[in-house]
Amino acid sequence: MTRPPLYTRRPFLAGLLRQLPLFAVLVVVAVGLGMIAIEHWRRGLLVVGLALVGAGVLRLVLPVRRVGFLAVRSRPVDVVLMAGTGVAVAVLSVVVPGS
Repeated sequence: MTRPPLYTRRPFLAGLLRQLPLFAVLVVVAVGLGMIAIEHWRRGLLVVGLALVGAGVLRLVLPVRRVGFLAVRSRPVDVVLMAGTGVAVAVLSVVVPGS
């Protein structure tokens, strides 16, 4: 006898599990913002940029049913916007001269 899928047995748990990629990205962004707050702005911005690149990669490789709220638009648009913004932030954090 086969069991019904998780989304029919426990829809709340299935919904939470679906948002794990977004949660992981938000945790990394929070770490980067914390680094910025304690005056390590260059490293913090680099972490935020890498989190955005990671979000783009997750959007690229995960199926729609697993990606959760990282899927906002079509896959190519999401990947280009997230990864492009992440690369831009990371590059700017390295290129801008420090004090």
